[in-house]
Order: sequence, then C-alpha cells, then structure tokens
Amino acid sequence: MKIDLGLNAVIVAVTEEVPRILTVPRPRGEETPEDALPFGPLEPETDRTLDLGLRRWVREQTGLDLGYVEQLYTFGDRYREPGETQGGPRGVSVAYLALVREVRVHPEARWRDWYEFFPWEDWRSGRPEVIDRAIVPGLEAWVNATRDPGLRPQRRQRADIVFGLGGVGWDGERVLERYELLYEAYLVPEAWRDHAATGGAAEVRRPAPAEVPELLPGRSMALDHRRILATALGRLRGKLKYRPVVFELLPPTFTLLQLQRVVEALSGVRLHKQNFRRLVENGGLVEGTGHQDAQTGGRPAELFVFRREVLRERPAPGVGLPGVRRG
Repeated sequence: MKIDLGLNAVIVAVTEEVPRILTVPRPRGEETPEDALPFGPLEPETDRTLDLGLRRWVREQTGLDLGYVEQLYTFGDRYREPGETQGGPRGVSVAYLALVREVRVHPEARWRDWYEFFPWEDWRSGRPEVIDRAIVPGLEAWVNATRDPGLRPQRRQRADIVFGLGGVGWDGERVLERYELLYEAYLVPEAWRDHAATGGAAEVRRPAPAEVPELLPGRSMALDHRRILATALGRLRGKLKYRPVVFELLPPTFTLLQLQRVVEALSGVRLHKQNFRRLVENGGLVEGTGHQDAQTGGRPAELFVFRREVLRERPAPGVGLPGVRRG
C-alpha cells in the first residue's frame, strides 16, 4: 500500500483574550468550503527536514513565518483520506503546534476563535449551556442505544469521566477524548460525513434513524483536522503546568493581568487574581521592568518581562492553574 506523508500546522495566537487558530479553506466538491489547518505534502527532494517543509507550506498558504514550533502527533488512521477506499494511498500526517502573535495573513487564510470549534470547552463564564442542553441528552441516548447490557455501564462511565458528569470533576486536558466521544456518538457532523465518504468502512455501526441525534453546535473542519485541533488544545493546556509556553503568545513586556487573561483564554477557566500573581512572582517566572503601562484604563500597572533564567533554575517552570474559579 502506498503512503502519502503530509504536514499539518496548528497555529495558535491569543488576541484580546480570544484564543485564535489560523485556518485555510479546503474546497470539497460543490459544497461550501470547510476550514482546514494549513497543510501540504512533504517534498522529499527539497525539504531537508519535516520542520522546514512545514514552515514552507505555512509561508506559501498564509504568508506567516513561524517562530516557536514543536511536533504534536502523527495521524495515520485508515480512511482519514476518503480516497483510500477507492484504492488511493493511505494518508499519514505529522502535525505541529506553533505559538505566535496574531499578524495580517493572506486574504484566503483566516484567524478563528478556537471555541467556535469546541464551544463546550470554554468555562470562563461558567458551565457552557450546550453541555446540559445537548451533550448530556445526546450521550444519554448513546449510552442507552447499545443492545449489550454489559457495555452500557462502560459507556456511562466513559461519558461521566470525559465530560465531568455524575459528580466527576471537569478535566480541561481531556479535549481529544471529549471530541472522540462525540464523534463516536454521532453528535458531530464529521462522523456522518466520514461514514458516507467511506461507505461505513471507518465506523462499526451507524445509528438507526430513530437514534439519529441533534448535531452539536460548533464549526466542523475538513478531514480529521478538528481531531488534530483537539489534540493540540489538550496538549497546550497540559503544557501550561510545566512549560512557560504562554510567554510565546505575549509581547516582550506585559502586565500581570495580560498574562492571566492569556492563561485563562487557553485553559478555558477563570483564575483567582491574587493566587495567580503570587505563583508567577514567587516562582521566578517574571520580573518587573520598573515601567508602567498607562493604557490599562485605570491605575497604571507595572510592566513585566519573562525571566528566562528560570529555565536553568527549575525543571518544570509552568504557570499552572492556581485557584481555578468555577462559574
């Protein structure tokens, strides 16, 4: 079997407290183009490394020159490229996570709020209403749809753990598990699209007409790109605890409130102001510049910079999520 190797980029910025993802259009037949992540095949003759190939594709498709980049995951499931069912090559894609500050890009590229794709992940204003209105009933129908009585409690436990139901706490890092559960329960349009495109080869069982659920709100993506995006969001939330990646998204000088708002945008939760400031200052993550930001709209706030020396002083210098406030 022939394999095509591709490269995907999840490019993240935070602008005015909105976590943003850079997307490009990917036409699909006669239908409205879907959002896609910047993508292109590896050119073995000219791309000396995968990293350089990725940067080339992103520059060509968006006009953006990447800075911080790290390899995210390799995606190679059968039928992720629908043409494989017709004898085409198996598509394998190496995905990368890039952190940038938002800039102007090519007209065909577009920055989007990543919570457009995952509205159930943003808890900054409290528990998202979509969970109780649509996700809980949809998962309840999925739990009860199985004819195997032994499988039913397993499904219920999985739903409770992944979505923080039945007294289980919400775990912000389970982004991919939540999306994959919704996909398996046919609550997202990609599940129906992929089933139709592969003739059912990619799925075990399609629900009967009486079981067809209401599809959840949330922007779909081409191919398995929303799954790749979910992987990146979960990875980034986890990294907040042990790597100072958040500073890649900030200007060289910033206020502590700006730093907190970026962390909240990425994590999807609100934090206690004093606890957060105490952690980043006592942890040696930042140092004051002695200058004030007079454009805060209130009393001038001190400007800080990231203390790069902390990388030598501590093995895991992350900001964490101190004192999470539940809505």
